[in-house]
Amino acid sequence: MAFEGLTSKLQSVFKNLRNKGRLTENDVKEALKEVKMALLEADVNFRVVKQFMNAVTERAVGQDVLTGLNPGQMVIKIVNEEMIKLMGSETTEIALRPGNEVTVIMMIGLQGAGKTTTAAKLAGKMKQKGRKPLLVACDVYRPAAIEQLQTNGRKQGVEVFSMGTDVRPVNIAKAAYAHAKENGYNVMFIDTAGRLQIDEDMMNELKEIKSEIAVDHSILVVDAMTGQEAVNVSKTFDDEIGVEGVILTKMDGDTRGGAALSVRAVTGKPILYVGMGEKLSDLEQFYPDRMASRILGMGDVLTLIEKVEATVSEEQAKELEKKMRNAQFDFNDYLEQMKSMKKMGGLMEILKHLPGKMSQMPEIDEKQLDRVEAIILSMTAKERSNPDIINPSRKNRIAKGAGVDISEVNKLLKGFEQSKKMMKQLPGMMGGKKGRFKLPF
Repeated sequence: MAFEGLTSKLQSVFKNLRNKGRLTENDVKEALKEVKMALLEADVNFRVVKQFMNAVTERAVGQDVLTGLNPGQMVIKIVNEEMIKLMGSETTEIALRPGNEVTVIMMIGLQGAGKTTTAAKLAGKMKQKGRKPLLVACDVYRPAAIEQLQTNGRKQGVEVFSMGTDVRPVNIAKAAYAHAKENGYNVMFIDTAGRLQIDEDMMNELKEIKSEIAVDHSILVVDAMTGQEAVNVSKTFDDEIGVEGVILTKMDGDTRGGAALSVRAVTGKPILYVGMGEKLSDLEQFYPDRMASRILGMGDVLTLIEKVEATVSEEQAKELEKKMRNAQFDFNDYLEQMKSMKKMGGLMEILKHLPGKMSQMPEIDEKQLDRVEAIILSMTAKERSNPDIINPSRKNRIAKGAGVDISEVNKLLKGFEQSKKMMKQLPGMMGGKKGRFKLPF
């Protein structure tokens, strides 16, 4: 994920601060120099780094901090608070018109940033909230852009309005707006064309659509992996078209993450969502406090809990917790939990949301988990429900069915028994948001 390098460097700085106990002004200044270098290496805008460091230094070298009981922890707290301010402090929702009035959202950005996929992801989120969204195919230039939108629309269960590639985008948008009003659609996403770089034709096309239709929000989609360029693109689009909010894509990639820390400060526009993967469900609302927590290596358990709530029903979680407490869970339950983890992006994605060393664990071989799933699927229903009946001949059959060595079957069975014993000893699992239910793994 983005920020891994930055997080590692910041955690090293903070560890040194904690270990020193009492701090001098010089200790703090030296530590903050390292913080500054880490931010610059993460491709955070130079002016943003300068403003950020001035604010942190002013607060961190005060007497209240240096003479406090835990000055190192206070410095970390100040860095966290200023980082949250940098990214906007408050979470920004997309304002929607009331009732059946049509909210028009124009998706803009350069080619390759992920506008088409992001439009479908957003439409799916609106549908989950009880809205009736419409996707509008206005990219008439990029090969297969319309087909891509239609495919994603089908996956989300959202209609796509298209008039082919021979009609001007402004006319498609106008016809789509009339269609939305007549058919009860109340959120309309216009997927516009991008270019490899900003040019006059693209800007004129966007301006023409805005002049002919009452666009409520122009949402800019930018590729986080482009770092500083993402910030420059954001500023240009805002100056030329006017931007109400930004969505950062490819935040799951090997990026230095500077865009997330710079966009709000440079443009004044809020980050609305971040794209964390290719799947249509991989779009997270942007919470400045949670993002700061991730960057500083403190984890993001709230987002993890929300992922669990979206994947596992309360009844399922309660039933599983009861089974685990009584050591009655079987391989059917094990299989269900593996499916839930896959829906949430896999085990490594879950670990990234956990604080400290848990989030910094070495890469886990997800293929090993696939082999475990294959072993369980090679069992009969009776064997999954009652693993005690799995004798040597059954193990041989299961191993052949899964295409693995019998030693892997033995390892899984032994680990499963140990898990049952451990779970019986645990008083409870991690509490969920508002105590509604608990994490099922």
